[in-house]
Amino acid sequence: MKNSQTTLSALILKTSVVHTVTYMFMGFFALNFLNYHQAFSSGPLAGFMRPTTHPLVALGPMLQPIRGLVFALAFYPLRGVLFEKKNGWLVLWWTLIALGILSTFGPSPASIEGMIFTVVPTTIKSYLEIVPQAFLLSGILFYWINHPEKKWLNWLLGVAFLLVIVLSATAFYAAKAPGN
Repeated sequence: MKNSQTTLSALILKTSVVHTVTYMFMGFFALNFLNYHQAFSSGPLAGFMRPTTHPLVALGPMLQPIRGLVFALAFYPLRGVLFEKKNGWLVLWWTLIALGILSTFGPSPASIEGMIFTVVPTTIKSYLEIVPQAFLLSGILFYWINHPEKKWLNWLLGVAFLLVIVLSATAFYAAKAPGN
């Protein structure tokens, strides 16, 4: 792979953009096809998650660049393994699944700790948003890091990122409007 010169600033920017776009894409899917409105308003998740109509939920996608920054700071020392090897994206995907989904330090839903210590049920449905999002983040980020000459990708992801920010801000202000 040809990215041995990947700078921290470039990795932060690209990780933040890709994470934010894939987060919004998979979040939209989950909200609409996994019935998050119902799941978050009843049962064990009702006491754990904010309703999908809450203004902070609308603001969530706009705040994802912060997580992108944290991810990039973790990826940077590992960039040789994650981005300079042929199958580095698979290593990145597995790392995100192992550390960010299955083996969190706290009892997050769908994690091993969550399965042991919470009453939130874990089913295959629990993974239908988070595992594909980790897959998309890994694959797209790996490709973008290794193909900086693809200007169309810069534009596509840049426009998608700006769209996510605008939509999130608009939804936040709409949710805060009087009568909501």
